[in-house]
Amino acid sequence: MSKSTAKTRTMIYAALCLALGVVLPLAFHSIPNAGSVFLPMHIPVLLCGLICGPLYGLACGILSPLLSSIITGMPPAAYLPSMLCELAVYGLAAGVMIRVLHSTHELKRIYLALVAAMLCGRIVGGVLNALIFQFGNYSFAAWFAAYFVTGLAGILIQIILIPLLIFALRKAGLIKSLGNG
Repeated sequence: MSKSTAKTRTMIYAALCLALGVVLPLAFHSIPNAGSVFLPMHIPVLLCGLICGPLYGLACGILSPLLSSIITGMPPAAYLPSMLCELAVYGLAAGVMIRVLHSTHELKRIYLALVAAMLCGRIVGGVLNALIFQFGNYSFAAWFAAYFVTGLAGILIQIILIPLLIFALRKAGLIKSLGNG
């Protein structure tokens, strides 16, 4: 495959992830608090970083909540800056981690990159909430509850679903290597 064909394919995958980042949460908006429980926007952003690389993951992480907010009103404007930063870090970190981690066992490499990205995004989100977005009204307990307790179902879904999606895409011949955007 030529370099331009590979780049076009990567851009198409990134665009699909971006579209999923807007459409997938719509399925959860009718259920109260389902977005913060199931974290549907996180899946396409993490997947984009892992498959397409750090820059596409970063772009998907910024554009998904922004476009979703403009088109659907979710996330609301009050939460948008925090989500933009958190999701941007997820996409960027997933892409960086999949490139720098090396293992003979591909599943181990995917899990390590995924968990590292999930932790990075949560830490950055918590720090930004504590120092900027919710200064003076944010605590470790609030961070832990918001990023780990409330979102536990979403975290488990991500840990199970994302590697399965990657292996399904690879088996279908749609992706060959990870993080090559």
